[in-house]
Amino acid sequence: MLLEALTLFHVVISVIGLVAGFIVLFNFIVAKPKMWWTTVFLWATLATSLTGFLFPARRFLPSHAVGILSIAVLGLAFLAQYGFHLSGIWRQVFVVASVIALYFNSFVTIVQCFKHIPALHTLAPTQSETPFLITQLILLLFFIALGVTATRRFRALASFAAK
Repeated sequence: MLLEALTLFHVVISVIGLVAGFIVLFNFIVAKPKMWWTTVFLWATLATSLTGFLFPARRFLPSHAVGILSIAVLGLAFLAQYGFHLSGIWRQVFVVASVIALYFNSFVTIVQCFKHIPALHTLAPTQSETPFLITQLILLLFFIALGVTATRRFRALASFAAK
């Protein structure tokens, strides 16, 4: 019963983090940041990463590595926003860290979809098959393109505001 409650909580905050993250990413791209959404994204994504470690595991798993990397990247995003108030280079650090954190959450979502959705699981039961690898490659390329665009546009906003 406790594991089911943890799973539900973990999934709900993951979805909140994903939705808020894509809103934040869109706002970076259109150079109209809304800090409320950013706050929701950062905290929900941090909670997702932290609660992932509460699930029972007999050994260190790839999901643990992604969780550790996500927490480290989120640490940079928190430091950039709350410690350095997005000044100077910390503005770009914030955008890049936020995009990477959203990528990690999206990456794990795809892993879970291939694990739990029967049609996807049939295509890639060990997650080393071509459909899974192509899906993850497309996701990575998508995030690289959006991340570069978001960083350029968000930096341009800072340059415009400084004039």
